[in-house]
Amino acid sequence: MPLMRRQSLVKFDAPLCETIVETPTPQGTEVLVRIERCGLCHSDLHAQDGYMDIGGGKKLDTTRGVTLPLTLGHEIAGIVEEVGSDVSGDLIGKRKAVFPWIGCGKCNDCLNGDENLCGKQRFLGVSVDGGFASHVLVPDAKYLLDYDPLPVNIAATLMCSGVTAYGALKRLVDRPRQRNLLLIGLGGVGMMGLAFAPSMFKQQISVADLSASARETALKNGASIAYDPSDVDVVKRIMKETEGGFDEIVDFAGNEKSLGFAISVLARGGKIVISGLMGGNFNLPMVQWIYKRMTIEGFITGTLAEAHELMALARSGAVGPVPIKEVPMGEVQNWIDELRAGNIVGRVILAN
Repeated sequence: MPLMRRQSLVKFDAPLCETIVETPTPQGTEVLVRIERCGLCHSDLHAQDGYMDIGGGKKLDTTRGVTLPLTLGHEIAGIVEEVGSDVSGDLIGKRKAVFPWIGCGKCNDCLNGDENLCGKQRFLGVSVDGGFASHVLVPDAKYLLDYDPLPVNIAATLMCSGVTAYGALKRLVDRPRQRNLLLIGLGGVGMMGLAFAPSMFKQQISVADLSASARETALKNGASIAYDPSDVDVVKRIMKETEGGFDEIVDFAGNEKSLGFAISVLARGGKIVISGLMGGNFNLPMVQWIYKRMTIEGFITGTLAEAHELMALARSGAVGPVPIKEVPMGEVQNWIDELRAGNIVGRVILAN
């Protein structure tokens, strides 16, 4: 077996470095996947930093229990190269997307199908080695999804930005009040949400982002209206144009300002789903919460069942365009820096 090359985190708050190790041999139910594509996600930056911003100058330490070196990357698609003794050899050579949100398999969350909520999780690229590498070891073949006829780069990004956006939007489907929908934050997940929303909702989709280039891209990719939250009169304008605000909002940014904006343009009885992780803290008078009869739900990422739902939707052709830029795997740190600087619209996909 050839050596395995990885772009690994060897020290928190430091650049990734190439590490070379022996390629693992799968045992039992394990599957070895040769990686063709792996998406770059904003949460990779949080993992590299070793903390999350929880507001007020405070940080949530995310380094506990993490053994370095760690290979980041969780939006993975590739070719099955080798399987363990408990897996059919017919799988070898198959092209698959890899669901990365893998739990312990034994706790109540896992047994309920919510592995993405597991407290003893084995998330690929988060707590165990992931996709910024030539290969990845997957614990079980059940985490592999067929994606044909989709392009491999789309298949990869569906496994995080896709299933996160899909799951967040799904929390708004079938609500009694669905006059309108607003997506806030047009990064990789927000753009993916825009690609799915027309197939999940009947109403036109409005968007909001501070970036003019992101708003322009969204309008080209199906958004009906794009708002700049920094405009002085934008709240007054929205409340007038929507006759009282938005019934449904997804906050794909997830910071103090984005949630404040969401609440300011939410209609009475409306719902906000927060799925962004930019961080911070938020305070709201209880009276306002009650008088507005608002619902706010936090959401992290989808389940394996939802990943299958999403893949079926995408394979049927019911997904709009997604802005994607492919770059070599070895350049991942350069593109992490670009993403951190806010210079990327859409999704960066790393290719082997």
